[in-house]
Amino acid sequence: MMDTFVKLPAIDDEGYLVDPQDWNDELAEEFASQENIQLTEDHWDVIRFMREFYEERQIAPDARYVIKHLAERMGTASRNRLFEMFPYGYVKQACKIAGMKRPRGWSTG
Repeated sequence: MMDTFVKLPAIDDEGYLVDPQDWNDELAEEFASQENIQLTEDHWDVIRFMREFYEERQIAPDARYVIKHLAERMGTASRNRLFEMFPYGYVKQACKIAGMKRPRGWSTG
């Protein structure tokens, strides 16, 4: 059996993409697997929202924007849901999987 190997573009010393334009779905799957996350429809919804936000503003969305986006779909459970999907933190996991640069000014939560 042959393992498929995803050629990673340039990443920083913490594993974040240097250039978010290098991101694609396969990289999201690879980064998720490194974080032991199985991507679901909810994960992809968050990732696509983050990518669209980035495309429009050239900056990663703060977690509160993602929670607001989820609230439109899920109601008040959205905050807890985000942290259930990305248990080690929004910045550490969601931003990395969605191909954002490491948000410098944020806590790692």
